[in-house]
Amino acid sequence: MNPNSDHAHPRSTMLDAALQIGLLALLVYACSRIILPFAGILLWSVILAVMLNPLHLRLTVRLGNRWSALLIGLVSVVVMLVPLVTVVTSLGSSIFSLVSGLQNHSLTVPPPPPWLADLPLVGQKLTETWALVATNMPAALAKYGQMLSGPAASLMSFASGLAAGELSFILSFAIAAVLIAYGKGAAEFARRLLERVTGSTARGAHLVTLTAATIRGVALGVVGVAVIQALLVGIGFFAIGIPGAGLLTLATLLLAIVQVPAVLLTLPVIVYVFSTEATTPAIIFAVWSLFAGLSDNILKPLMLGRGLEAPMPVILIGVIGGMLVDGLLGLFVGPVLLAVGYVLLNEWLSQPPVEGEPQIEGPAP
Repeated sequence: MNPNSDHAHPRSTMLDAALQIGLLALLVYACSRIILPFAGILLWSVILAVMLNPLHLRLTVRLGNRWSALLIGLVSVVVMLVPLVTVVTSLGSSIFSLVSGLQNHSLTVPPPPPWLADLPLVGQKLTETWALVATNMPAALAKYGQMLSGPAASLMSFASGLAAGELSFILSFAIAAVLIAYGKGAAEFARRLLERVTGSTARGAHLVTLTAATIRGVALGVVGVAVIQALLVGIGFFAIGIPGAGLLTLATLLLAIVQVPAVLLTLPVIVYVFSTEATTPAIIFAVWSLFAGLSDNILKPLMLGRGLEAPMPVILIGVIGGMLVDGLLGLFVGPVLLAVGYVLLNEWLSQPPVEGEPQIEGPAP
């Protein structure tokens, strides 16, 4: 009997395991290089597919699987294309006009309001700065131009990426329609993957259900409500012809996603419209804007109860981080993705420790 045989077998097993891990890492790396450029689009497509799947199941009974998915994809693209193109075009032109006006000194600013100087601590300084910008733009740029160069470059970069974000957003609906058509297979793949990760069939199925519920809860109850409310408010902005309607619509969307009342934005706009427009259109605009600004109180009870909620700080970080990373698309993907991670982390932390593991008692040393 060879005394080294017992050592050779574990060594061979370790080499085989190392080879398998290395090949798996190489495969993951190669696949990630292909998928990474489309990661944002694919994530938003998956979110849309999970969100629209209940509607697909209802339509499948009458139309069949393929026709239902095709109808949802076509209607979604058509419904989102017109308002998205309008808002993005207005937003891009407003940003370019603002930056161009700063560069060629053609931007005009009204004089500061009288009440600004009465503000404690900062009122006098703000009034002086505003007055300098309103009366002598070249001098203001010479004094504060260095501070504005960074934000101006960021605005130009954001405006340049709007067209790509718009195309990605529309493309996501088309991909989501394909994912919906293969929803059962995708759900089974997710269940098997989580079953392999967790080592439990029941646990894997529970996590799939929990993830789907979280996606629907945040995508419908937070992002969905915000999109509908921003579209309603934006209709009023564009109908009355407010300058920078695209910027104001995007600001409404941001406020609505982070659960800040949109009325805080619409009320100053209503005051501006009453000061610049005739009485009758101003009254119609005010009624519409108040209705649209308060519409979340009607929409939230209808849509928020369809899934799990995440704390607003998580949503806020997801909105800001997503927009910084992926622009327009990240504005929608960020809060949903971060909410899913938060819920799954809480679910993992709430699990009881495995039997036989040492228990930590008392304060840490």
